[in-house]
Amino acid sequence: MSQPKTAVLLVNLGSPDQPTPAAVRRYLKEFLSDRRVVEGDGIMRLVWLTVLNCIILTFRPRKVAKLYASIWDQDSPLRLVLNQQVAALQLALQQQLPQRDIQVFSAMTYGNPGLTARLDELTQAGYRKILVLPLYPQYSATTTAPIYDLISRFQQKTRDFPDIRVVHDYHDHPLYISALAQSVKAFRADNPQSDKLVLSYHGIPQEYADKGDPYPLHCHRTSELLAKQLGLTSDQWQTTFQSRFGPKAWLQPYTDKTLEKLPESGVKRVDIICPAFSADCLETLEEIAVENRDVFMEAGGEQYHYIPALNAEPGMVSLMVALVKQNSCGWFCQSCNNCNTCNTNEQNEINDAS
Repeated sequence: MSQPKTAVLLVNLGSPDQPTPAAVRRYLKEFLSDRRVVEGDGIMRLVWLTVLNCIILTFRPRKVAKLYASIWDQDSPLRLVLNQQVAALQLALQQQLPQRDIQVFSAMTYGNPGLTARLDELTQAGYRKILVLPLYPQYSATTTAPIYDLISRFQQKTRDFPDIRVVHDYHDHPLYISALAQSVKAFRADNPQSDKLVLSYHGIPQEYADKGDPYPLHCHRTSELLAKQLGLTSDQWQTTFQSRFGPKAWLQPYTDKTLEKLPESGVKRVDIICPAFSADCLETLEEIAVENRDVFMEAGGEQYHYIPALNAEPGMVSLMVALVKQNSCGWFCQSCNNCNTCNTNEQNEINDAS
């Protein structure tokens, strides 16, 4: 009996096609028009769309395009890394699961290659099993949920759609924590000792968390597990939140305000890592590595190091392979005995990582 055509879709947020005001404007319009990203109905929705179209999309694209241009290398870093992750996962799956014909593809929630277009493409090509792996370790209604929305809309307009599964999150997955820990250890082995490890996560408005978004809980859980694996004491690490936008209160403490105050408390040397980002992008390479470094150094800091995202490092690839195995159980056999084989293999990988 032949296996159904199976695909894995690695999905990240998105990127403009070029570092130009016009391309950035198209991208921001799609991104910031999503009700999941900026909530509100009725009058509030109308107010937001007016502000977006008349103010933000008029003035912000030129500034953001300059920032993208400063980190652009033939393509956006996010898309370059996503392609690297696709290639690395494809190779790893071919080596570890040679009997299973699984093809790996990229997709973006906003911009290109778009998730909806990719689902159409795969369906037309005869893929009957599709595993969607959002590259967001911590679930949020502002990032992961839009992927569910796009899939739902695709299914509503398609009579015979494939079996689609979505990985909800992996914020406390042992291989994810181990990969983060190894990246910190490897970085610190080659760099001067620091006073504190700052774990900076992308923020969301506080009211979203108050309404039940589990994102801050996931972030703090990731930090706690990473600090424990690294053997850090409570004064050697801190969780913060970056990239706030607009006048509303966002998750606190804010990364830039924290970095501004640390030197006066005696913390002169910091390492900073962004565990919510699976790939380096504008928010890590420009905001964290450049802007926030300037904030810290101008406040009296002496040493500031950004630890890169996992990108396509071996630890990240091992995690993705494990997630594919775990979430595709039952697709390749009549009965997988409660996934004992898959669970045993995954536990061996976890033990090896530890």
